[in-house]
Amino acid sequence: MISIVLPFRNAEATIRATLSSIRQQSFTGYEVIAIDDHSTDGSASIVREWPDNRLKLVENPGNGLVDALNHGIRIARFDYIARIDADDLMRTHRLARQYEMLHSDATWDLIGSRVSLFPQPLIGAGYREYIRWQNQLITETDIQLQRFVESPLAHPSVMFRKQSVIDAGGYRQGDFPEDYELWLRMIDKGMRLGKCHEVLLDWRESATRLSRNHPAYCRSAFDRLRAEYLDRLTVLRHREVVYWGAGRKTRLRAKHLIERGIQPCRWIDIDPRKIGNQIAGVAVEPPEYLQTKAKQAKPFVLVYVTNHGARELIQRQLEMDGYQMGLDYLAVG
Repeated sequence: MISIVLPFRNAEATIRATLSSIRQQSFTGYEVIAIDDHSTDGSASIVREWPDNRLKLVENPGNGLVDALNHGIRIARFDYIARIDADDLMRTHRLARQYEMLHSDATWDLIGSRVSLFPQPLIGAGYREYIRWQNQLITETDIQLQRFVESPLAHPSVMFRKQSVIDAGGYRQGDFPEDYELWLRMIDKGMRLGKCHEVLLDWRESATRLSRNHPAYCRSAFDRLRAEYLDRLTVLRHREVVYWGAGRKTRLRAKHLIERGIQPCRWIDIDPRKIGNQIAGVAVEPPEYLQTKAKQAKPFVLVYVTNHGARELIQRQLEMDGYQMGLDYLAVG
């Protein structure tokens, strides 16, 4: 009933543990498609010799992760596809829980899960905070409203309908994170993305992780991608837009959207040294400006402050002033 798509490149140190976690699944009706992305170590030999006739080893006809993923989806025999990377571990009931959610409600297109990081000594404070934030996004609404902060789903944790991803256009090649771009595109097309409440994946941290070393996962790549999909929101074309955060780093992130024509009518900041100044001819105002506008025609507020504690304070203040997330404001990473 499930096709597990497992791309790998030079993963001989970890792929045995990944395959073992798959073999221990309580749900046994699956195939594993292991796509060798031109490994030069013993990874392919480990897969080839693995004692399980549900496992199929294939070569990546292209090059890189996106080609491997799309090839795995094309040749998958079953309607449900589960993702896993060659250094992560499935919890025992992962396939069963996600299959149950997808199978019981045909309107779901993709289901992720909460995740746990390991090994603990390698996990930095920033990554830990990201997982704390991601794990609290459970409902479809949470995922939709927070999708411009960071990627709301751990890629190797997801299970999706094969046809849904094909209808969305598959994984795209580009100078952006391929998983995050797919989530944004699916939501943009009106597809439903959800998440299991349980921790169903152990997500490995390592110095060689692709997201640490590939330019497609750098800060500016995320900023450009968010701007592309923010630009598709019709609300930004029909209302005045305010950017919250007037510091240099914020302006660098916001410039990608401004270059697409979404010009701010005001900048908001709490720093008294910035208030009263102008940025490209646009005034910097204190937060009280939004209180006065709330009594008239509210502008749409893009909160570009990235500190999680500060962002949450700003959200509470906006809600107190009558602004509703999604309708009147969004947080942007």
